[in-house]
Formats: sequence, C-alpha cells, structure tokens
Amino acid sequence: MTEKTFFTGFGGQGIVSLGQIWAFCAMKEGKNVTFFPFYGAEKRGGIARANVIISDTEIASPVISRADSVVVMNQDSLAAAEQIIKPNGLMLVNTTLITEPPRRTDVRIVSIPATDIARKIGNEKTANMVMLGALAAATNALALVETESFFKEFFPEEKHRLIPVNTGAVAAGKEAVRTA
Repeated sequence: MTEKTFFTGFGGQGIVSLGQIWAFCAMKEGKNVTFFPFYGAEKRGGIARANVIISDTEIASPVISRADSVVVMNQDSLAAAEQIIKPNGLMLVNTTLITEPPRRTDVRIVSIPATDIARKIGNEKTANMVMLGALAAATNALALVETESFFKEFFPEEKHRLIPVNTGAVAAGKEAVRTA
C-alpha cells in the first residue's frame, strides 16, 4: 500500500500541521513516511501545502507529481488540487469554505463541511483534525485507532489540554465520511 496525499489551504488553517500529524500517525502505525511542506513567507493567509507519502515499502522520493488523494481546505487552493490529483483519485473538499464545486469529473469527491463541524465541536481551529479523520476513513490508509496516545506523543505537554477536542474532531471527520 502506498498513499500519496497533497494537503492545500491557506496559512493559519493548520495545513502543515495536518501533514505532519498524518505522517507522524503513519510512522506510529509502522508505515514508511515522507513529509514535504511548502508555505509562503506570510504568517497567515498565504499558501500552505504539504506532500505526504505513506507506504508499506521504501519510498524513493518525497516529490508527488500525481496524488492519490488531496485535502482542499479553501476555494483558492482548489485549482492546485485539481492539477495534482490523478484520475480516479480522492478529493476531500472543505465545503464550508469551498462554494464552487471542483471541475474535475474523473475523481471521487467527498464533501466535508470541516470548518462547520469544527465550530460545532467548539473550536474552529480543529477543522484540520476533522479532515485528518475524514482522510483516514476515506482512504483506509491509516486506522487512527490510537489517536489520543499519538497526540500525547506528538504535542508538547502544554498542548495536552487540547487533545480531547482534537480527538473529537478526528472522530467527527471519520463519521462525516461514513454518512457522506
């Protein structure tokens, strides 16, 4: 199994963190991983992207020319996602912030109102964790069964108070795929 995922959105949405956490969870589940972030010089509002490859076998290059799956968090990032996704790939779309549908008709689109779900949970900043759960459920690339323990290792001690809301967001993302 190899899953090449392209994450895209704007700075402040936790795109790079989402890629890091996806890669970290994959390592904890015994997978080989590459993580390649890209972001603009702006602190918030600029381009934020990450490439993550997870595989049961060795990975030759961290570069993704054709993604198996993409996570698109905002309208401005949709064009880049449509360019990199392979035919029959999976596109997870944050429909809270993406109002114009993707143009590609040769991909599987799963609409997840990630930002709305995160707001209902009580923390809009967890929209990226909603998409983490949705990606796991839609690809079956990771189980994410031990999310709480993974987060305890990943996040510094001062952030542990946020683990319950983040694990709740992951669960909500998984459920959103099941009911989509």
